[in-house]
Amino acid sequence: MAWILIVFLILLGGLIAPFGDLLGTKIGKARFSILKLRPKKTATIITIITGGFISSISIGLLILVSEEFRQRLFVDIPFLQKTLDESKKALIPLQEERKKLEGTIIKKEKELNQLKNNINEFRRGNIVIKREQTLFVAEINPSSNMKLDLAKIFNQADKFVRKIVIPTNKEAKNILLWKPSDIRNIEDKVNGGGNWILLIKSATNVLKGDNYVFVSPNLLENKFIVREGEIISSSILEKSDLNLKSINLEIKSLLIETRDQIKSKGSQVTEINTNRNFVKKIKDFLQENQNIKFKLEVVSLRDSKTAEPIFVEINILKIPS
Repeated sequence: MAWILIVFLILLGGLIAPFGDLLGTKIGKARFSILKLRPKKTATIITIITGGFISSISIGLLILVSEEFRQRLFVDIPFLQKTLDESKKALIPLQEERKKLEGTIIKKEKELNQLKNNINEFRRGNIVIKREQTLFVAEINPSSNMKLDLAKIFNQADKFVRKIVIPTNKEAKNILLWKPSDIRNIEDKVNGGGNWILLIKSATNVLKGDNYVFVSPNLLENKFIVREGEIISSSILEKSDLNLKSINLEIKSLLIETRDQIKSKGSQVTEINTNRNFVKKIKDFLQENQNIKFKLEVVSLRDSKTAEPIFVEINILKIPS
């Protein structure tokens, strides 16, 4: 059937094409004009229309005679188009996932390069200052001569760092290097008012004997982190936990929770100072009290700001039945 249809279309095209050409020639000789066009252009248009007529008849016959062609034209093609559209929509989350993956890969490559640099530095000598290590902390209050205050802080920090990096070189000065733009930003922020803490951190790993230390200043609001008598964290223990081992584990957990609490509030301290007599207090409490529920509280012993140490005591309290 397909071969017969193909042969028929070839014959049909062969019959209509000379007719179109003949028609175009006749119109050209007759000097016939459409829409005020020249006869030659009119003949060309008639020839084009005839070609379109051939194509239309061919497609019409295919639709009329071939069920397979109708299936492809009216069912398969729309289905394929719909499938293509759905595939494009399905690709969108995959493309986003690819971007995230590429971002993760780039980040990991940077971390790997940094690790390689650190390894190379370890091989070259002794690291005395680590990257992001806090080197100096100073309190800043708005004043009429901010530049002078910053210069004093810089000199103090420089002196402190020289003792670590080049302790034998007594004549060395100004080994700290920071961006002028960082200082301008600090001045603008402090001049706006308020109390501030200036943290000077190392921008790179530093080896013993290095001539320069690149630093990045970080300005933080000097605010109260805890107040005297404030309960920072607490925990309730059951009757079955009335032994020193369980209590010690709970105290360690509470101190970790306390450190996380003050960190979340902006504290820059890394350790919590405890009143050591709490151990004796708890022992005495356990000797006098048995088979009760009790509560452990971590209580601040004084007001502490952003960069000030945190002093706490641990209290053990009865919980009424």
